[in-house]
Amino acid sequence: MTRPSSSPRPERTPRPGVTWEARLTSTELVAHDPDDTSAPDLNPPQPPRENRATRRAKQRAARRKQR
Repeated sequence: MTRPSSSPRPERTPRPGVTWEARLTSTELVAHDPDDTSAPDLNPPQPPRENRATRRAKQRAARRKQR
């Protein structure tokens, strides 16, 4: 008879060489003084994207201009 599916399965030992060691490294750049203007701007803010109504209005105006 088979066991119910809710019973835990036995642990298996992994094959040699399958396990690996994780090495945590930090790749972040910490800005110490936010008011320092000599530091390069790493992520300049993007201008706000126009909403759909504005984009469609511009497209309509461009189509009218072509006529």
